[in-house]
Amino acid sequence: MKTIILNNFEIGKDRLTIFAGPCAIESKDIVLKTAEQLKKDCEKLGINYVFKASYDKANRSSIKSFRGPGIDEGLKILEAVKKEFGLPIVTDIHKEEEAKPAAEVADVLQIPAFLCRQTDLLVAAAKTGKIVNIKKGQFLAPSQMKSIAQKVIDSGNDKILITERGTTFGYNNLVSDMRSIKIIQDMGYPVVFDATHSVQLPGGAGDSSGGERQFAPLLAKSAIAAGAKCLFFEIHPEPDKALCDGANMIPLNEAYELFELLNKIFKVVN
Repeated sequence: MKTIILNNFEIGKDRLTIFAGPCAIESKDIVLKTAEQLKKDCEKLGINYVFKASYDKANRSSIKSFRGPGIDEGLKILEAVKKEFGLPIVTDIHKEEEAKPAAEVADVLQIPAFLCRQTDLLVAAAKTGKIVNIKKGQFLAPSQMKSIAQKVIDSGNDKILITERGTTFGYNNLVSDMRSIKIIQDMGYPVVFDATHSVQLPGGAGDSSGGERQFAPLLAKSAIAAGAKCLFFEIHPEPDKALCDGANMIPLNEAYELFELLNKIFKVVN
């Protein structure tokens, strides 16, 4: 399995990497507070850290759902995180025309799960030269990600991460199959395991998604045991007051203890 170089560290090597931050950008204050604390936590634990937040969450259960500030204001806030804390950034893009401006700030362009087969979006992301993190669709088998990743490679970019975030199982439920981690790694790609979206209950609250955040640590531990070297968490100072995905986000004040345990498991496994 190849590793991906990001700034001064390698994703997929001998240190745990964590992508973490709020689901959507709600305010500059929340974003900066979260980034500052998670940076301190990860530095103390010797974990590679990438800040995550979305300027627009286009896939919402309801047209009334909060989406974020939009690309212009959102990228300004993400740029402030980068300048103030020196952190690499990962953020979602939903349309081809977003790839170039997002790449001016973000180090990793993330392809949302429901859009992972959109050829033009993958090609646009690839052509920026940035790392492309493709989230596996909830409707796909892990083996199907090979041809999707190939679209990025054929567009001249081999800096690819693939995120496992659960598979649709019945109504309003996702199941994580840990075999997926090895299957994708055997294709040659580092796997990011998305612990908080994997406990989401899509549309489970009627006009919004529900979630079972209490199971996110369990799945994260299982993923590391299965060989994952990178984890993804949505984290918020007050998840129950969050405007998006609060039910599956980890409280900011619980992050350090969780990361510490996961890092210990990572060191044993590796």
